[in-house]
Amino acid sequence: METTQQRDERLWRIAKARAGFKSHLIIYLVINMGLWAVWFLTDRDMSEGIPWPAWPALGWGIALAYQYFNAFRKDTYDDTLKRI
Repeated sequence: METTQQRDERLWRIAKARAGFKSHLIIYLVINMGLWAVWFLTDRDMSEGIPWPAWPALGWGIALAYQYFNAFRKDTYDDTLKRI
């Protein structure tokens, strides 16, 4: 059984993780729109194969998916119990 202070600390960690994910998602979207705009304005007609902005979007997207899992899907209550 967790105390009120432990519950508050756990909820604070969850809230910080979720807020961090949301801010990183917004940054990801804005930066990737900029990268795709640069590609569209400069290399669109010379490109053969996969456009270069796909690679940073893919790599960063994988990291963002991992952060989403940790913020929204990870059972943080088990983490609290392991420290007791």
